Amino acid sequence: MFGLTRIGLVSVASGVAALLSAPAQSEQFSFAGKQVKIAIGYGVGGTYGKYSQMFADHLKDHIPGNPTITVDSRPGAGGMRMTNYAAKAMPADGYNYIVPPDTSVLVQLMQPGKAKYDMREFTWIGTANQTNTIVVVRSDTGVKTWEELRDKEVPMAAAGLGSTGYIIPKLVNGVLGTKIKVVSGYKGSSKAGLSVEQGETRGASYNWLFWRSKYERWFQGNDPYARALIQVGYFRDPDVPESVPMLKEVVKPEDKSLVEFVGALGLIGRGLAAPPGTPKAAIAVMRTAWNKMITDPKFISDAARRKLRVTPVAGDKVQQVVNDTINNTKPGLIKRTRQIVYGN
Repeated sequence: MFGLTRIGLVSVASGVAALLSAPAQSEQFSFAGKQVKIAIGYGVGGTYGKYSQMFADHLKDHIPGNPTITVDSRPGAGGMRMTNYAAKAMPADGYNYIVPPDTSVLVQLMQPGKAKYDMREFTWIGTANQTNTIVVVRSDTGVKTWEELRDKEVPMAAAGLGSTGYIIPKLVNGVLGTKIKVVSGYKGSSKAGLSVEQGETRGASYNWLFWRSKYERWFQGNDPYARALIQVGYFRDPDVPESVPMLKEVVKPEDKSLVEFVGALGLIGRGLAAPPGTPKAAIAVMRTAWNKMITDPKFISDAARRKLRVTPVAGDKVQQVVNDTINNTKPGLIKRTRQIVYGN
């Protein structure tokens, strides 16, 4: 019931097709003898850390010059601190990249005073996986369905204000009338999950691969330790039981567009992007290397070993989704979402 699928989402087909038309390898930018850094906005124990380390391990094999690649963890504010740094201070020299938070576009639109970046100015190399966010509670809360969260307050762990652990429970409270109590300040999903396990909190809201890769045992057997109650994303996650509804399936009709706006974060998933001003020649090299890596059997096998999933989408496709979301989302919808999530 909780097995991984290699290709499971509808948009993957277009992403794989796009790989076939990848840009030609540029010979104008050299990585020989260089060190490439991949920055993440969370600790290394969660899926951001796992994917970024896997990128570091495999991407170098497809870059001419075989550079060394390291992961730079810069946790804070649900990934916003790292993204702000990448936009304003990260060297745009072709040797520095980020794994963008999946909430980066939402935070930009809802918190423009705190988000000192514009995701349209980043250049997307590609994504390796798309993610849905799953609201999970411990079984000893007595809560078996999302409806029961309307009558019982359950404390849920979250990182900063820009994390799915914060945004999604607040959204669920706003559109479904539940009583989730968000406890923020944990340094990433790994620390949040540990708080649930230790009983400091009683649930959390993170992507399914996080739950699946770290706490698979929680969901097994006739008396599971925890339950998945609801999922938020663009498409249903093929690895989540069909009994777990999409949020957009259970909200009032007038709230559906709002939930679909937030659900777009699932398409960003776990990928790689270059900071504003990165040389186009470097991006051409990285996109070609990325497209080779993402279809390499060694990479796919390593992902399976780490209990991760590979559902690739090419960089230009992700770029289009990001740009369209920022350019076309109506101000009124953004304002209402902000009021629900942040109260202002």
